Amino acid sequence: MSAIGLGAMPLSTKEPRPSREEAIGVVHAALDAGVNLVDTADAYSRDEAEFGHNEELVAEALASYGPGAADVLVATKGGHTRSGTDWRLDGSPDYLRRACEASLRRLGVDAIGLYQLHRPDPATPWEDSMGALRALADDGLVRMVGVSNADIAQIDAARAIVGDGFVSVQNQLSPGWRSSAGELAHCAAHGLAFIPWSPFGGVGAAGSLDTSAPAFAGVAAELGVSVYRVALAWHLAQADVVVPIPGASRAASIQDSAAAASIELTPDQLARLDAS
Repeated sequence: MSAIGLGAMPLSTKEPRPSREEAIGVVHAALDAGVNLVDTADAYSRDEAEFGHNEELVAEALASYGPGAADVLVATKGGHTRSGTDWRLDGSPDYLRRACEASLRRLGVDAIGLYQLHRPDPATPWEDSMGALRALADDGLVRMVGVSNADIAQIDAARAIVGDGFVSVQNQLSPGWRSSAGELAHCAAHGLAFIPWSPFGGVGAAGSLDTSAPAFAGVAAELGVSVYRVALAWHLAQADVVVPIPGASRAASIQDSAAAASIELTPDQLARLDAS
């Protein structure tokens, strides 16, 4: 798997969002840059009416790319629903199976490479949701299973229920949002991929990260690279299991992000970033 993945969510949810042609160009630029993990979800859309928009977009981009697309791992999610523009939850086994089957159709595949529970549903026992994911793997609908927005106890329950097919945890982590540091360390200890979402902290306009995390801006100036590239290099330095998935709505953004894999932070630089 490439060190950096592509978070495809902004291609469907950002306003104004790119045209379909521009969005497909972003996915193609990611693949050209060596990215072979694309993260999507059925609920990534403007609203309920276009549920599945992002999965369909990713499928179209991969189909039009050519032979290299066969090596791409598509990670999608189920368990979030939409009511109008509102985000809601359904982690029940019946819903997750229906959601997975719909994702299979939209992605045009026989089995989903990595299928993740999008977020715990308080109305459904966690063990029931994990049992549903185990059944999807046992039935060959998904090859690997992951969870998103989970704590350590939930991660351990998933490991116990899903077994060897459980491979990843996708939680929020960024220079300004480090509350999942414990989950990251737990994943590293157990050989699970840790996929930080919103790795820049959800910053919008260019330069925002400079203001909110001046140490990152300082290291970026020393290296002559973008502060976003430094943020991703910081993620990669946390543990070998970390695979950030920066969102991108422009080809230049994912090209810059992919280049973070070549940055080697010095011990002094890393210490300053960790302490910031």
